[in-house]
Amino acid sequence: MRIIPKPKECKVFPDSMKMGNYKIDTIHFADQLEMIKCQLAFIFGDINYDETGSTILILQREEMQEEEYKLIVFEASISIEAATAKGVFYALQSLRQMILSNTGKEVEIQCGMVSDAPAFDWRGLHIDVCRHFYSIDFIKKQLDLMAMYKLNKFHWHLTEDQGWRIEIKKYPKLTSESAWRKTKDGSIYGGFYTQEEIKDVVEYASKLHIEVIPEIELPGHSVAALAAYPEYSCTGGPFEVIDVWGVTDDVYCAGKDITFDFLRDIIDEVCELFPSKYFHIGGDECPKSRWKECPDCQQRMKDEGLKNEDELQSWFIRQIEKVLLEKGKTLIGWDEILEGGLADTAVVMSWRGIDGGIEAVKHGNQAIMTPWANLYFDKRPFPEDKKVDLPILSWEDVYKYNPIPEGLTPDQEKLIIGAQANIWTEHIYTENEFEYMLIPRIFSLSEIVWTDYANKDFESFKSVVPKHEDYLTKLGYDFKTYKEQLETNR
Repeated sequence: MRIIPKPKECKVFPDSMKMGNYKIDTIHFADQLEMIKCQLAFIFGDINYDETGSTILILQREEMQEEEYKLIVFEASISIEAATAKGVFYALQSLRQMILSNTGKEVEIQCGMVSDAPAFDWRGLHIDVCRHFYSIDFIKKQLDLMAMYKLNKFHWHLTEDQGWRIEIKKYPKLTSESAWRKTKDGSIYGGFYTQEEIKDVVEYASKLHIEVIPEIELPGHSVAALAAYPEYSCTGGPFEVIDVWGVTDDVYCAGKDITFDFLRDIIDEVCELFPSKYFHIGGDECPKSRWKECPDCQQRMKDEGLKNEDELQSWFIRQIEKVLLEKGKTLIGWDEILEGGLADTAVVMSWRGIDGGIEAVKHGNQAIMTPWANLYFDKRPFPEDKKVDLPILSWEDVYKYNPIPEGLTPDQEKLIIGAQANIWTEHIYTENEFEYMLIPRIFSLSEIVWTDYANKDFESFKSVVPKHEDYLTKLGYDFKTYKEQLETNR
């Protein structure tokens, strides 16, 4: 019995439990009964919920950590102990992996004990829906996958130069114009999520104990928004939603007060949709050439006593930080937000390497590790895949990554709150290609962020990867089709 991610403690008993139907015995988690039944129905399939069946006893242990659980499968009953509904939920995900067989009339489960708790609070996956757009059903499908492997943060990248994907009622042109781009063949590509669809995803994720964090890019990567509202740029445009990848010089103007009115209005609406305490503002890859030439930006620098454009970007980020703090939100940005001075409460997402995370925690800020070399899943996963000129990042390589850099003090280590993988979709055109990029690397990711580094075991992990791939194929994850197409075309 090898569970992914590997638990802190796991013991296998010699027998197995045979369950024809089941009943739930719980007092403390009565308000979670619907969630528990839903998960068990998913795990057991056609096995019936019946008051005469085998007992699943669920007990609350307040002394346990928030996401900690203890799961014991006996020959005639199952016991789950946890402090919160999150712990119960994760126990059920482990129970799923202990099933030996399911005939539809009877489930056989390996007897054993699992005692477990996560290594990190932030166990994330980032999905870019701007370069290529994915349906709500597909997003929910990936949330299901995240939950199975105990990931708990969905970072939703919603705005870019190549498309604006979230409805803002005060600025309707962000979806009527900014959500669509003209491609090289003359066709129109794009899409967006209505506010009702956003709410639906957030609610769906919450039932899986996944927190959804929106990303609204600023001050750079904002040409899609400027195509509809050029008055918030330095030059006044005109602009078009971009159909190529890369970095553009046109960004939000830091010198105009109306820019911050515009962004505050957007933040107001986005915050109403996302209850998460976090708000990601991007902050990466912002060229300063327009600011250097803009009289409004230069006047802003003079008025605020700023020495250079890097300090102007820091000033820009701090204005947004103030808006978010008013709403009880914590700002997250890519590691470029360190340039020119770090906002006091900001969380740094370290992507260009590990140095940004190290600098952040030494400054006393929290950091999330997501280095390009180790956790960018837009890299191709297999050596035979030569579709684009990108490095190979195998699931074996992902597994070896340790989010805690060497040389930190114990207090600094505590400020590394976790890690996440990022999937950028410039070169990911279809849903099955997306799943090919994610599976099996998501298995490695789950063990990076859940399992204590000293407790990891690559050989046992490697031995069960094929079993998990087969299981996900049965659930409808279509990652093998794309790989087969690659092999056919070689």
